[in-house]
Formats: sequence, C-alpha cells, structure tokens
Amino acid sequence: MAFFSGLVSLSVVAVALCQWLQLSLFSAASASVIASSGKNCSQNCSQVSDGVLVKDVSVSSLSVAEAQCDPSGKNCEGNKEWSAQAEIYEYTSSANPKMSEIPIRVFGPELHQTGPSRVVPFDLSTDLQLDYPATSPNLMASFVRIVTGASLPTGVERATSQLFYVIRGAGKSQTRAGELAWKEGDLFVLPYLGDDATAVCAEKNQCVQHFCQEDPHFGGCALYWVHDEPLLKYLGTRPDTVRRFEPTVFPGHVMKDTVAAISDLDEEGLVRNRRGILLGNSATPQTKTVTPTMWSLLNTLGGHATQDAHKHNSVALDLAVNGGQKGKVYTLLGRSLAADGSIVDAERAEWQSGGVFVTPPGWWHAHYNEGNVPAWVLPVQDAGLYTHQRTLDIRFAAGEMERLKNGTSRGATLPPTETMKSVPPMVAGTIMTGHVR
Repeated sequence: MAFFSGLVSLSVVAVALCQWLQLSLFSAASASVIASSGKNCSQNCSQVSDGVLVKDVSVSSLSVAEAQCDPSGKNCEGNKEWSAQAEIYEYTSSANPKMSEIPIRVFGPELHQTGPSRVVPFDLSTDLQLDYPATSPNLMASFVRIVTGASLPTGVERATSQLFYVIRGAGKSQTRAGELAWKEGDLFVLPYLGDDATAVCAEKNQCVQHFCQEDPHFGGCALYWVHDEPLLKYLGTRPDTVRRFEPTVFPGHVMKDTVAAISDLDEEGLVRNRRGILLGNSATPQTKTVTPTMWSLLNTLGGHATQDAHKHNSVALDLAVNGGQKGKVYTLLGRSLAADGSIVDAERAEWQSGGVFVTPPGWWHAHYNEGNVPAWVLPVQDAGLYTHQRTLDIRFAAGEMERLKNGTSRGATLPPTETMKSVPPMVAGTIMTGHVR
C-alpha cells in the first residue's frame, strides 16, 4: 500500500509540475501577444493570433498559420494582408452586439415656417455613429422650404426611392421624368431615374427642381422629403439602371376621401381602433408599400380617441399633418408593455401640425387625442424592406396581452397563412402612376 501511495503522490506532483510549466509558457506567450498588440487584457482580452484579431476571449487556440499561404506555398503575403481584416468574437457575448440606439427626436414646424429657401436635414448620424447623413439607419428625412416665387433644388446620389409630401402651399417639381404640379396634401414618390436622362439641375445626380407658386400662410411652400440613401451608403452600392417602380402621385383629396369612406365599425360591428389607408404601388403587390423600401400610412385620430399600443421592427418618421388642438394630441412611447396593456416608463411626443417625431424600432407606442378636433398623421417607415423580409412583426397590445395570459409567446413574425386574407385596393386607377406632364 505504501508503494502504491508513493506512486500516486509522485504522479500528482508530476501532473501539477506539468500544468505549472504549461501555464508559465502560455503566460509568457500571452504577454508577448499583449505587448505586441498594445492591448490591456486585465478584463476582456483582444488578442492577435497569426494576424487575426480575436476579441472578447481570455484564451485563444485559434491559428491561421496554415492559411497564410496557398497549397503551393505561394501568395503568402497576400493571404497575410487579407487575414489582417479578420475579427473573431465569442458568440454568446456578441450575438446581440452593443450598438448606438435610435433616439426619440422631435423636429418642430418652426423649422420650415420662416427664413430663406433651404433644406433642413434631420441628421442623427452622430447618435447613430455613422459617417454619412441619416435620420435612421436606412432613411434620411428633411424639411424643404421654398420661398414663394422662388425655386430650390434637392438631390441625392444613390437613393432607390424618394418621397415628397406637400405640407403647405402649391407649386411644381421638375424631374428627369417630367414635371409634376402639386398642392397641399399631395404625396409623390420617385424611383432612381438613371443617369442618361437630361438633368434638370446640378444638385447631385438625381436632382429635382422645386418651384413654389403660392402659400398664403408663411410666405413659402413646405415639403416633407424622405429617401433611402443611407441604406445604399451602408451597403456601398448604387441602384440598378432599370427603374424599380414608376413615378407615382397620390392626390391629397383622394387620400382623405378614401379615409372618410372607411366605416367607424369593423367587420364584427366593433368600433374601429384605427381609420387609415396604406399607400401602395402597382410595383409592390405583395408588400403593399409605397415603394419597395418605404411604407407610408395616412391615419386619422378622432376627438377623444385612443389608438392602443402597438410596435413594429421598422423605424417610423411620423409627420403630424394636423396636430389637432394644441397640447391635446400626443404619443406615448416605451420599451416595454405592462400586463394591463399600458406602456412602462413612457416618454411623450407632442403632435404639432407640420412637425415630425421619430419612433424607434421595437418600441411600444400609443396615440391619444384628448381634444375635440380630429388629428392626422403620416408616418414614413423603412417597412417596405422589413415587410419583404417577413420581419416587420407588427403587434398590438390586445393580442400580446391575450397570448401572455395564455402563457404563450408568438415567435413567428407572421400569423398563420390560413388566417390571412388577400385584400384588393380601395382605390386603383384614380391614383396617377407614371403620369407626369
């Protein structure tokens, strides 16, 4: 027994000595890596292993030494240069990376009511940590003020879609596809019109020249302008030379008359929670969106009405077409929904006629009108993209509360296909598509 006991003791000592030697060798090697990379690994280490940056790991057994050369033993320098761009992350700590959030912001109507002709961009690129102008990761929004009797160009380099809504005034816009006359309440969208057609102005290569003929209120027309150039700048690409859709105009009186034709009661005889119209396009039959990337809705909120909490994965850039009674119409926004359907720690955004507020993606939000006058809102979202990807995932508080009460949580972003209906457009044909003078 003493013999075997002695062997066990020697074995334990040998194993311990071996482990100590391995640890010492690894520590020295790690110190060399840390010293050469200039990184401090006292908390999370960022190590360089054979030219590849390995982040958020304390130990790396990865090696790309074999990948430095091709099988013939050549091209070693080229492979080494390419591997210098590679970064590797531990999955569980990086699957939901820490990113800058899209903030709630309000852009008041005073920005377009006075002053010279100009574009007023809603540039949140600093908040989003982007090196190009953007209001959200995929969209850029601006006010455009044009003094009565004057003209002003607007332009983009590489947007697939541009949307203009006439907040105020009457005038016309000259494009590479022709001239369009507009008045308050009209909305029109333009595709990428290519580079071959004759330019109408020199403001970048997709220039539109706007002219304000009259405005009895503030001495200048006002447009709400949204486009998707930030998405294309992120991808580092340009649109196809073939138009994805045709220039399209939605006359304001047609849109409002269509909303007015919607019954106050739904199919089950209950008071309809929302009265609004989605703006579609013949080029987007599946998504029913105003362009392939952008989605828009004209929605009315009656006096003393509430539109209950809902959320979606797209960003909403909401224009209060008519803010109703001052201080009486607002939106509450928050990250979470309580068991009773209220929004937890809600922030408040006031509706101001002609003003815009940003609704971050995934935030629950509900609209309230405590006044007597109906209010109108026109959100513009990047939901064309999300709807195409089947990831818009719009949810309403009532349905979410029912699922939670039943102990379920819907994972799918779309309801079962058999519960969905194909709905024809309320208006088609009177909307002018591709017809410009």
